[in-house]
Amino acid sequence: MKKVINNPENVVKEMMEGIMFAYKDSFKKLENVNGIIKKDLKDKVAIVTGGGSGHEPLFFGVVGDGLADGVAIGNVFAAPTPNTIQEVAKAVDSDKGVLFIYGNYAGDVLNFDMAAELLEFEDVQTTTVRVTDDVVSAPIERKDDRRGIAGDVFVIKVAGAAAEKGLSLEEVIAVTQKANDHTFSIGVALSPGTIPDSGEPTFTLADDEIELGMGIHGEPGMERTKLMLADELTDRLMEKLIDESKLKSGSEVCVLVNGLGSTTLMELFIVNRRVGKILEEKGIQVHDMDVNNYCTTQEMGGFSISLLKVDEELKEYYDAPANAPYYKK
Repeated sequence: MKKVINNPENVVKEMMEGIMFAYKDSFKKLENVNGIIKKDLKDKVAIVTGGGSGHEPLFFGVVGDGLADGVAIGNVFAAPTPNTIQEVAKAVDSDKGVLFIYGNYAGDVLNFDMAAELLEFEDVQTTTVRVTDDVVSAPIERKDDRRGIAGDVFVIKVAGAAAEKGLSLEEVIAVTQKANDHTFSIGVALSPGTIPDSGEPTFTLADDEIELGMGIHGEPGMERTKLMLADELTDRLMEKLIDESKLKSGSEVCVLVNGLGSTTLMELFIVNRRVGKILEEKGIQVHDMDVNNYCTTQEMGGFSISLLKVDEELKEYYDAPANAPYYKK
């Protein structure tokens, strides 16, 4: 796979330099670590997110008003270091507490937890909500073991709005956890992404194969099968999502159809068309629909569908204004 890069070892450093040229009026780059924070910080609960590079525009793209206050960026598909997370948290802390929000992966859990321990010695109060929206990665009775994928966007959106409203740390945690508990996602892989520093694909699929439920790093899904028509594929994925989320006629949802890197917007809107028809047929109301590339894996082919089951409380925070480089409301 061809890549527009210089030295493969410098891709994260040079990417961050490019980000700062683009958003220098809004962002501040922390010295000596791969951390970025908002310039215009407020006296409120601070939201910190982060994860490995290679999933752009996550995670830096959701740093902004009504969203995250800072981001800790790791190497490609690798968790940010504890020191990076620690420095980002200190930089955004206003003594109201810091909430960590990130996808539930072993490396991220280890490093964010280690950073929390280090911050405790510096009297910085932290707590964590791990995003666990991938319905294929563990059964419902083990939801805490599930991976976090594009549902990160919903959870960060709700958390950022709650913090912006001036809620206490405990109140922000409660509504953020509620958003996570009400978020359900499933993905499908058509082709792999490529790791920039090695040129190696993240997984392999035959030309006529797809994998239902495969994770964004190539983690096993629920079934490897032949390529099928868009409507049939969407039907399969939505059947699993609706079953997991217990949606029924009269339920209300926000929808995100997320591209994984190389799948075109034309294809994503064809999927979204079928999602809309299925929900309409089942009497499930759509509060909002979003079709975009938020959580990618380089040039991976495929997409994910996320549903946020909303009530009046969650709709209030979902609808609140937000402004970041890659997310606006």
